[in-house]
Amino acid sequence: MIIVFSKIIGKSFSAVTIYPFIFLKNPDLKKDIVLLNHENIHLAQQKELLWLPFFVWYLVEYIIKWLYYRQAYLAYKNISFEREAYYFEHHLDYLHKRRPFSFIKFI
Repeated sequence: MIIVFSKIIGKSFSAVTIYPFIFLKNPDLKKDIVLLNHENIHLAQQKELLWLPFFVWYLVEYIIKWLYYRQAYLAYKNISFEREAYYFEHHLDYLHKRRPFSFIKFI
């Protein structure tokens, strides 16, 4: 994980992960272990699928969810990658026991 601070992250987000980088909105977020765990789960997902297939799948799933919910935030929260990351973000040992492709359970 390589942490980078960037002010270009959108208003609605504190962090964005693009393997192997975690972009944080401000340096104080480096102390937020729950946020970092959430982003590290995304790093594991991206490593499994490789970079491009992860983002293609993410975008396709977002579009499908948006068509279903008709709300951007609900679509985002229901993407399988996000559901796994939000569900386990408080479980700081999750990545040590996580099985490959665990996000599939959240589709």
